[in-house]
Amino acid sequence: MALLPFRRSARKTGPTLVLDEDARFFTDFYHHLLTSSWPALLLQIAVAFIVVNLLFAVGYYLDGGIENARGFSDVFFFSVQTIATIGYGKMSPVTLVSQILMSVEALCGVINFALITGLIFAKFSRPTARVRFSRIAVISKRDGVPSLMFRMANVRSSQIVEAQVHVAFSQDERTREGEYVRRFYDLELSRYRNAIFAYSWTAIHPIQPGSPFYGVTNKDLLEADASLIVSLTGIDEVFSQTVYARYSYKAADIIWGARLADIIDETSEIGSRFNYAKFDEYEPAELPGWTQESA
Repeated sequence: MALLPFRRSARKTGPTLVLDEDARFFTDFYHHLLTSSWPALLLQIAVAFIVVNLLFAVGYYLDGGIENARGFSDVFFFSVQTIATIGYGKMSPVTLVSQILMSVEALCGVINFALITGLIFAKFSRPTARVRFSRIAVISKRDGVPSLMFRMANVRSSQIVEAQVHVAFSQDERTREGEYVRRFYDLELSRYRNAIFAYSWTAIHPIQPGSPFYGVTNKDLLEADASLIVSLTGIDEVFSQTVYARYSYKAADIIWGARLADIIDETSEIGSRFNYAKFDEYEPAELPGWTQESA
């Protein structure tokens, strides 16, 4: 059954799915920490460390059972010494309540440092792909065939073995029954696998009958809120583990009637012939025939 292009309405009706952000955050807290940046992760660990020590310090201060403690600052630093198993010996618990608090805090310190050590090691040893995608995709003729093109570059010195790229096209459409749906289409590429991804790779999708780009214009893509989702997977030759990278292009990021600027200097050696300063640049090129006719 044929599908009609979908034009987004300013008015939205129907049930709305409400997500419990707090529940989702704490359910996947480990994933949140693992995917945080290093500054954010260290900041969260430092804040948690201070908060935990403040809580135990309040307990010590209210009980008043720390020998040689002259104020709240002393019991706070006693808590730091306890949770870090330092124990300088200047202060010590003298009441039962303080002894119990000290025992609980020592247990929490052992558990917390074990968890933090595992978290930092997992984050430090996790292999990641450093792949640069061109900021724009272009549509023009390649070897006489209208094609959608974008490029990728491996910015690490190590190579990605058995690299594969998958491109999905999505847009809003309306069925004949009037239902608004988000459709996804897998785009066929002239080459989707690369035995060794070392430098630069231009992905090419020939726009032929059957392609979601065939016969449409830039205006049609903008109205349908179209986008491209690109995912690249491969094996890092150093870690021998699977790495991946992803990127997305909106309809506004697709330049019609343009080709990617040449970044290869044929006179240089292979290792230095790529000029990445022009990686995101493009040049005017011939538009596909149907766009010229519609214009």
